[in-house]
Amino acid sequence: MNTENTDVRAPAAHPKIRKFRLVAVCLSLLMIAGAVAWHYQLLPGIQPSPRENAIMVIAPYRYQGTWVFDDSSAGLVKEPFVAGVPEMIDVLVKDIPNADKGFRLLFGASPFPGHQKKLTWLRGDSGGNYYSLDDPPMEGWICPAMFKYYSKAPKFLYVKAEPIK
Repeated sequence: MNTENTDVRAPAAHPKIRKFRLVAVCLSLLMIAGAVAWHYQLLPGIQPSPRENAIMVIAPYRYQGTWVFDDSSAGLVKEPFVAGVPEMIDVLVKDIPNADKGFRLLFGASPFPGHQKKLTWLRGDSGGNYYSLDDPPMEGWICPAMFKYYSKAPKFLYVKAEPIK
């Protein structure tokens, strides 16, 4: 019987190659973790770009006495309009039957065909922005959820309300 050592293990990897593999795996994991954190907006100050389409649309409806809207793509559920904006919405929907159950609100930072009203930026406050309406003269605060749609507060917002068809 042969008493020689018959160890058939592969030779150990060179230390430099082992370190390279470890660094490559660590960097890959960091990139994956960073992408997940960015996607779920977990990194303060680093967020995905807002959509900034030419015209955007939401579907507000009344909930517990105020206008709210949902936008799953922006992570918003029953996002309320407050501080003067509900009264502006009432003006926009006065001729829309059953608007309380929902209507389409188109909005954009540039004029578009058929827009009903133009809101003018007044000032920032509490993370949101105040806008004015000329006719009738009104003022309302648009909350920081606006930054899901714009990277900075537009000087003007053009809006149109229409029934959901």
